Amino acid sequence: MAFRPSAAPSVVLTRLTFAWPDGTVALRDLTASFTAGRTGLVGRNGAGKSTLLRLVAGELTPTSGSVTTNGDVAYLPQHLTVRDEGASVADLLGVGARLRAFRLIESGTADPDRLEAAFDALADDWEVEQRAADAARSAGLDATDLDRPARTLSGGETILAALAGLRLADTPVTFLDEPTNNLDRDARARLYAMVESWRGTLVVVSHDRTLLDLMDSTAELREGSLEVYGGTYSAYEEHLAVQQEAAARAVRTAEQRLRTEKRERIEAETKIARSAKAGKKAAENMPKILVNARKNAAEGTAGRTRALADDRLDKARAAVEDAESRVRDDDHIHVDLPGTEVPSGRRLLELDGADGRPIVLQGPERVALGGPNGAGKTTLIEELLGLRPASGEPRGRLLTDRVGYLAQRLTLPDDDAGVLETVRSGAPALTPGEVRNRLARFLLRGATVDRPVRTLSGGERFRVALARVLLADPPPQLLVLDEPTNNLDLASVDQLAEALDGYRGALVVVSHDDAFLRRTGAGVEVGTRWEVERGGGVRLAPV
Repeated sequence: MAFRPSAAPSVVLTRLTFAWPDGTVALRDLTASFTAGRTGLVGRNGAGKSTLLRLVAGELTPTSGSVTTNGDVAYLPQHLTVRDEGASVADLLGVGARLRAFRLIESGTADPDRLEAAFDALADDWEVEQRAADAARSAGLDATDLDRPARTLSGGETILAALAGLRLADTPVTFLDEPTNNLDRDARARLYAMVESWRGTLVVVSHDRTLLDLMDSTAELREGSLEVYGGTYSAYEEHLAVQQEAAARAVRTAEQRLRTEKRERIEAETKIARSAKAGKKAAENMPKILVNARKNAAEGTAGRTRALADDRLDKARAAVEDAESRVRDDDHIHVDLPGTEVPSGRRLLELDGADGRPIVLQGPERVALGGPNGAGKTTLIEELLGLRPASGEPRGRLLTDRVGYLAQRLTLPDDDAGVLETVRSGAPALTPGEVRNRLARFLLRGATVDRPVRTLSGGERFRVALARVLLADPPPQLLVLDEPTNNLDLASVDQLAEALDGYRGALVVVSHDDAFLRRTGAGVEVGTRWEVERGGGVRLAPV
């Protein structure tokens, strides 16, 4: 195993337990550590990743156990808001007070009290203006933006500026929670560049495979334990595949041994029965004293034989249980959706290209719809689908009414309705039994099918929404997904990609997640990557 070599830990978790006020336990008795370098922290939704980050950052107090760090901790939350309406970009970078002090000193003020306060605030950081300008540029801003109100920044600019500020502060330990969510391609590239040059200890919670492959190590929070592997997420996946293949072989070997021991146990009983029958026949012509002695000896031998066979059988059962415990129960979606098939010449969507030429989607093409944050990708989709009125002249035409749509904000018709009722509402001609059978392929089985959707986990809720779209009657010939991987854990992203393997219609995916786009085949062929420009126009983009 290529586990990370031992080094002085930067963060030590000792029997860490945290429970929410309602008694729900988020983490229990977790003991682990993080060392210097970049670590990607992964795990299923609900595993406690964000909670762990907040505990280390001091935003939450452990119910029991402890967190020890080798220095100050900086934390960038998943949903960042600028609370101070008057804050500038320099304030967001963490150098606003020092920059203002530097400028006051530079201006040559004659007020001795203000001058003394400025020198105290500057703390001999005479390069603060240059460092702030460099940090702003790394975030895609300019030195002239340092005085710009932070509230005027886009969401992506705010994240990048805050991240540049954390790097500028050079805090020993930094934790980032899903920093690439909602970032466009250019913003992600800037974030990747910052991360690659990071100093100190950096722990990043993410489902962005490209970002995770920039990490030195991968840590997985699973079933209350933290496993740390010394390599990128891709290397960790390969390691897990080898490990799970070996575990599956161990199960097969243990099961074969168990079958052998069961057979030998039966054979032992058969031999004991035959021996007893033979002894009984021989005893007919023996003196009683010899019969009793022989009977006692036979019973002793039979007892030892049974005990030995039972011991071997118990050990074989234990070996099977031990081997099975090392096999992950991560289920996979395997669906075949022949009803979604669309003829290759069938036109499903036409857009008016920014250059005056039409952009056409036809047949089972898979298109990636990109563009900078704020360009209006979601607006374009909702206008095409009739979910909002066009702000001007229509920019395109939808040529099919068989459309499935998964919006950024995952909503279902009625949170109090059961899973079966929710999915069947889109396919009323199907019997409840048929819907149950099909839901099983989406890993929704047994009592889960009867539960209200409000009680489901994030991953279960996502699979219900996906099943409702893909199992609709009639099935969709065009499927539109708007940032589908945002807020999904890696397991759910895998399940989405697996479900799309069985989809045979046309696909339009709004996403900046290049790894996911490659897996789904969206935007990988010439003419199947479309870009929405800031003015709202759409153009074909190079693959």
